[in-house]
Amino acid sequence: MTKLLGISGALRKASTNTKLVHEAARLFEPSSFEIGNLRLPLYDGDLESEKGIPPEVITLTDQIKAADAIVISTPEYNGNLSGVLKNALDWISRVEGKPLAGKPVAVLSAAGGRSGGTGAQVSLRTCLTPLFPRVLPGPVVGIAASHAAFDENGRLKDEAAIGFLTTLMQALRAEVERLA
Repeated sequence: MTKLLGISGALRKASTNTKLVHEAARLFEPSSFEIGNLRLPLYDGDLESEKGIPPEVITLTDQIKAADAIVISTPEYNGNLSGVLKNALDWISRVEGKPLAGKPVAVLSAAGGRSGGTGAQVSLRTCLTPLFPRVLPGPVVGIAASHAAFDENGRLKDEAAIGFLTTLMQALRAEVERLA
């Protein structure tokens, strides 16, 4: 039973990054799939000292620990990953046992601009480095003009994008099987 966890770096209900995570899951064909909730308090060392790790963070890190693989999709804000996603990574880094260490991770992005959020992917990969996941090197999946990239059912319309995403999900599945 292969468990896939999706993490979208956007909170909007109609987020194209959330749609992209769902498309990745569809192509990965996991036995189980769930989305991590990034509605977390802002990281604050004083809050951590006074109250410990918030329950929402514990829930997210438990999902990470239980997952066989993780797909993370980030929007691009001013050339970087979203603050929401960076905040989640900061909280995750504070949890004992390094929950992301050794986990196969595929990085994606969807953005309104021509680059499809590939600048955000670079910053996300940098932020993931100290957490020690097994980030797949590619292929790069960055969905440009993402507001028009999905049909009414949330499916990608562009065959080339579907091809790249399929190849990335096949690589993620192969990594899970290699580590099993």
